[in-house]
Amino acid sequence: MFANFENEILFAARLLLGGAFVFAGLRNIQNQAFLTQLMAARGVPLARLALWAGIVVQVVAGVLVLAGLWIAVAAAALILFLIVATLMFDNFWDHQGPERAARINGFVANVALAGGFLSLMGQAL
Repeated sequence: MFANFENEILFAARLLLGGAFVFAGLRNIQNQAFLTQLMAARGVPLARLALWAGIVVQVVAGVLVLAGLWIAVAAAALILFLIVATLMFDNFWDHQGPERAARINGFVANVALAGGFLSLMGQAL
């Protein structure tokens, strides 16, 4: 049914996935002071540098996905970013009650995003 729209569907997928990470990276620039403190409190060494490295990955890889350039490499970079960010910020196993539920939701959302990036990688290879 949608076979005639394969390119349009893939463009929409790249727009949504890549665009979300460009937006999040730019938003993280605005929240850098808070995020640096949060990461330092969680024991991340060189928290400010780690935060900026993550922001660069989000924005650059997101733009590459949007543009349809080096999609497999960019998607792999964002999957690695998701793994690190999920372990750092969605550690539901350390929480109880509503906080645990919120972190489980973040964990599941990141797993779903990783699945979307795997789909793009599979299509690009």
